[in-house]
Amino acid sequence: MLLLGYSGGAKTTCFTRPNIPLFYQLQKSIWGIWVKWYRKAAELGDAMAISNLGLMYDNGVGVIEDIKEAVKWFRKAAELGDANAMFNLGLMYDNGVGVIGDDKEAVKWYRKAAELGDAEAMAFLGGMYANGVGVIGDAAEAYAWFNVAAANGSKKAAEFRDEIKKVMTSEQIAEGQKRSREIMEAIAKG
Repeated sequence: MLLLGYSGGAKTTCFTRPNIPLFYQLQKSIWGIWVKWYRKAAELGDAMAISNLGLMYDNGVGVIEDIKEAVKWFRKAAELGDANAMFNLGLMYDNGVGVIGDDKEAVKWYRKAAELGDAEAMAFLGGMYANGVGVIGDAAEAYAWFNVAAANGSKKAAEFRDEIKKVMTSEQIAEGQKRSREIMEAIAKG
């Protein structure tokens, strides 16, 4: 499984026809080196390294795929304040992967990541409000999170914002815009 926010992976394709077994072994050994260094950094409490170990276990890159181990690493990194790990933990709860599905727990982790400025988490949180999943449905709140995610570079969130806007009243849109400003100010303050 490939989670959002992950920019690498072992499923690389080549534009030439190399010796595939040799190429695979080289690639496998390189990821093994990354795992070794991420573990060392994780022992020192590096949240990004811990989060990356979660991704490696989640995707079976450099290690044997182990979703429960991935959840363990994501939780450790999330507790250290890593927004990417918070988002991935939210995905795990949202989809019931490696944990028992829990929409409220997914919302909790999406919100934590979103409040740290993670645009994808903002978009997913907006989706939870738009659909009333794990929270009481609220079009203005959904609009606000989609809007802030769009302002932070999420093209998909901009599309969702524009779609939900079509079914909102002018008062709801005004409330959503007000909430967008409040959210942006809160994120800027850290």
